[in-house]
Order: sequence, then structure tokens, then C-alpha cells
Amino acid sequence: MAFGWRCAGVAWPGHGPQLGWSRGAERRVSLLAYGGRLGFRAVGERHCVGARGNVCPLGAVVAGRSTGGRCPECARLDRAHSVAADTMVDDPRTYRVYLAWFGPGLVKVGITREERGGARLREQGAVAYTWLGRGPLMAARRTEEVLRAALGVPDRIPYARKRTVRGRLPGRQERFDEVVELYGRAVALHGRGWPESLEPVPVEVVDHAGIFGLDRSDAATRSVGELVDGGVVAGRLVAAAGPDLHLAVGGGGGVVVLDTRLITGWELEAFQPVGEGEGEVRVPLIDITGGGVQGGLF
Repeated sequence: MAFGWRCAGVAWPGHGPQLGWSRGAERRVSLLAYGGRLGFRAVGERHCVGARGNVCPLGAVVAGRSTGGRCPECARLDRAHSVAADTMVDDPRTYRVYLAWFGPGLVKVGITREERGGARLREQGAVAYTWLGRGPLMAARRTEEVLRAALGVPDRIPYARKRTVRGRLPGRQERFDEVVELYGRAVALHGRGWPESLEPVPVEVVDHAGIFGLDRSDAATRSVGELVDGGVVAGRLVAAAGPDLHLAVGGGGGVVVLDTRLITGWELEAFQPVGEGEGEVRVPLIDITGGGVQGGLF
């Protein structure tokens, strides 16, 4: 079965988002710029994106609302080779433990390979973060568990919650102060549950509100719930955070969040809105201000 180019989601290798595309074993990327227009129409059915860089052998169709974009077999394969699965206990690389801040009281502790730098934090949509320590994988994993329990923070934060707080962030100084306070509580545990083999790293708060565009755009009020065959999403890119693209659509539609995890596996055609409006949306939408599910055309 021959396919055209299919979206592979957003990556943050530097200080700007880029969309990945795949066609069989071929790969390419599109750089995204704030103020630029993005528009597409979904075509046909959504197919599994495969695992670990390999094409899905079944060419399986996956549900439109799935943020994983994989069939059960490929999802299991991808998970089995992830750091989170704890199957890489002999990994010799250095890992870092981080404290990620997404909004007031919305914090998590996690780990990432040191060589990746802050890419993992940008991919998660962390508005601010600081490193806590560095060392071997299992020491980093143990520290992560200790700090989650000590600080009372979850191991995962749903993107729906991140979107809810993203539109009403406190000022930069308030963000800085909250991260520094939590850092102090975390490093105070070094040697008391925090393994000695994990070296503490001095606090240095990195704030992403600027590179995400959140400090100069209106708050989003709706998000795309799923794509459908023939569904259209078009607008002007005003902000981005993790996998989320914030699109101004005009015509009273405000700013809509497109979670690019929902568009992986779809074949997309370029779409240009008719008339003078900024954009057009013809897919199911969700009100992220508390109003529930809405229709998909405005």
C-alpha cells in the first residue's frame, strides 16, 4: 500500500518547533515560525506510525483520538525500549534529573539523557525548569522516585491540565521563585534517600515562556479533539509548547490548540482558507475553559 507524506509530530531540537514527516523510510522536517500560517486537510484514514523508526508491519488503522498514534503491537515495542520501562539497567550514559514547572502547583520530577540537554523539557511543554542532579541511570531513577514522594509531585501530568493553566501564568519572577524553592527542598535530601552517586547540580532556572511565544499571545480557549477524513485545521501560529501548536483562527474563533500527537499518522494536504480570515477549523473541538465539547466549525 503506497502512502503520501504523513506527519510524525513536533520536535524541539533547538529553540524553535519543527514538524516531522515520514513516507515509508524517508524522513524530512518543516521549520515552524511564529506569525506564519499553517493549514491542512486530513485525507483518508489514520495509520500507525510504527515504532523505533520502523514502519508498522500491519499498516494498522488507529483511532483519531489516540495521542499515541500506534497500534497495540507497535506501542508495546516502543515502550519496551524506553527508559521508563527500566529495561536498560546497564546503560553507561549519564542521565540528569530535572524539576519541570508547568504552572502554579503543577510540577513534576523526571530524568533525561544528559546529551539531550533541555530538549526533553521543551518537548513536554515545561514553562520553566532546573536541573537537580546528574549521574548513572539507576541512581537517577532512584532519585526521581525519592523526590516525587518527598515533594508530593506526580510522575505524569496530563496535557489537558497543562493547557488549562498555560493561559493564566504568573509573572516570570513568581515562576522563578517557585522553582528555586522546590529546588532547595529537593537538594536538601542529598544523602537521605537521594543516592550519593547522583551529583547535585547548581540551580539555574530556564524559562521557556519566551521561546514558546506564551508571553506575547492570547490565551487559547479551545483545542482540537481529533481529526477526521476531510477535516480542516488552518490558522496563524502564535505560540507552541511541547506538542501543542497555538493557532489564531480569526472570525471570533480566538486561539485554538492543536495537539500534534493527534495528527501523527495522517496524510495531510495543504489547505489555504478562502477569503480574508486568518484561518478555518472543521474538526471536533473541546472547550478548555471548562465549557465541555463544542462543534467543529466557526
